[in-house]
Amino acid sequence: MFSGLVREFAHVRFYHNQILCLESALNPNIGDSIAINGVCLTAIESKKDFFCVELSNNTAQTIAIENLTHLVHIEPALKLQDGLHGHIVQGHIDSLGIIQEIQQKKNQHIFQIQTNERTLRLMIEKGSVCIDGISLTINRVEKKYFELIVIPHTMNSTLFSTYKTGRRVNIETDVIVRSIESILYKYMQTHSTYPHNDFQLHRQIDNDKMMQEVYDSITLGYS
Repeated sequence: MFSGLVREFAHVRFYHNQILCLESALNPNIGDSIAINGVCLTAIESKKDFFCVELSNNTAQTIAIENLTHLVHIEPALKLQDGLHGHIVQGHIDSLGIIQEIQQKKNQHIFQIQTNERTLRLMIEKGSVCIDGISLTINRVEKKYFELIVIPHTMNSTLFSTYKTGRRVNIETDVIVRSIESILYKYMQTHSTYPHNDFQLHRQIDNDKMMQEVYDSITLGYS
């Protein structure tokens, strides 16, 4: 588990045959989990000034693989005594987004990121999202994109300062929202049996209406 609070960059030494080697002072143990641009990967080799991880076929096909060049965000797994300064991050990428607009304002940058409908349903305004390993707060959710406000500290301490429009980014939605949505969806799919009498009919209608309202409030991004 991670927090989305990146404290270090790593320089990509090479990426070949789904083996990624990074120059870093992190020096993890073999088998340690490390988030690289938000992707949870396992260290398979570790030396004094570099370490290597291996990507599965599925991971290589579902992340923004073209960004594993030059510099990347890295975060070691949380320890029990660590503070959770961001939010709970698993390192499992849900989908990709494309930066469609960057606006520079006083003391902030506004990023608009386009993504698919399924991912947007799991976005809640003022909720959390992880972009390329960085825990951020969702400012606004629209039909085809969501909006982030990035403060100067985050711009200066992450690779966001180098991002341009058209760049693909890794997205991990909030695991709590994702879990609730999944549970409610399964409940609604499995509790649609035909009632045996009027009492059961009215009770089921009331329950279904309540569950539908809760489901809609989550997936439509209401607080």
